[in-house]
Amino acid sequence: MKKVFETCAIGTLQLKNRILRSATHEGMANEDGTPTDDLYKTYKKIAAGGAGAIITGYVGVKQNGKTFANMRMFDSDKYVDSYSAINAGLKEHKTPIILQVAHGGSRSNSKITGQEVVGPSFKKKNEYGDICREASETEIEEIINAFVGAISNAKKAGFDGVQIHAAHGYLLSEFISPVLNKRSDKWGGTTENRLRIVREILLKAREAVNNYPLLIKISAHDEFKNGLKLDEAIKIAEILQNSYCDAIEVSCGYGDFFYTVRMPQIPVDAIIKFVPLYRELSPFKKYLLKIIAPFVMKNYKPIHNYNVDGAELIRRNVDIPVIVVGGIRSLSDITEIITEKNIDFISMSRPFIIEPNIVEKFQKGIQAESRCINCGYCLFNVAGNKLRCYYGKIPKEKDKQAFA
Repeated sequence: MKKVFETCAIGTLQLKNRILRSATHEGMANEDGTPTDDLYKTYKKIAAGGAGAIITGYVGVKQNGKTFANMRMFDSDKYVDSYSAINAGLKEHKTPIILQVAHGGSRSNSKITGQEVVGPSFKKKNEYGDICREASETEIEEIINAFVGAISNAKKAGFDGVQIHAAHGYLLSEFISPVLNKRSDKWGGTTENRLRIVREILLKAREAVNNYPLLIKISAHDEFKNGLKLDEAIKIAEILQNSYCDAIEVSCGYGDFFYTVRMPQIPVDAIIKFVPLYRELSPFKKYLLKIIAPFVMKNYKPIHNYNVDGAELIRRNVDIPVIVVGGIRSLSDITEIITEKNIDFISMSRPFIIEPNIVEKFQKGIQAESRCINCGYCLFNVAGNKLRCYYGKIPKEKDKQAFA
């Protein structure tokens, strides 16, 4: 256990322990994409609670890559001052704040952005009913420059590092995917070509920010029959290491939410109550959905430590730190992952929602396991409301915090 709580490093970044808060969409953005006061309060609790580092919820690098109305943005330097104020207020806790930058790709919402949805390849309809158009060469270069610009501005704003989001079916992971990327030009086909956009971002960002910490989040495998497999993910990790990446966080999945975020059972009641698409259904259709959902929505197992094996194999093949996320809940598992699997860091999302001071509790021996029950309710309502724990219960309509 001593190794879990020792001081350590990612590139030039110094951390006080090996337990990180993984990126979690907080839903704490004003209409213009700037952070609300609640975001500072959220990070303050996690930093004061002993986290080794905080990876922020994703921020958009271009307006046409916005997925939710309450998604924060960082597509210009106008956001620097608001984030600078937040970061300055958190310095006393000596907990690094790492900004996650992203583009929604085909998962973006044109009804929010007012712009066409673009991705690596054509898609007839996304989850919002939008057509996704194949990005042109010029648009790809613009996206690369947008990522680099956001990384440069993150450094100006006082963030301690940046994580590039290349997992979970957003734009960069779509390019990486052997299933979702159907291009035949230099941006598709071979592993190297599909990874080209990510390498270009890393190489150009490194020129712009020197030794500033650059992390990346990838999926090590996905839910597609002919999709990404672990042997190719290892190759991808090796390429990333040679592209000046400082650390790799290992997750999984591209399109199926329940593959990426595991739960004991499909939370149908929460889906109907929180997700706008289903909330507007007639009572009869909601009734039908409750009946058929368990049969049409696949629930994946296991729900704990499901990326550890992949992260362990990736770690054996690279010399940079590896972070693993995915259903990690107990101090005993954390200790085994770090000391026996030789994975450098673990990251958690939902445990920090219910207990921002979970790391302090672990370190002081107050408790040995998170109170999180993995219900997933928190992650369904955050599309329209700020992040909070529901502990498997649907809030009443009078609960203003849930339905503000």
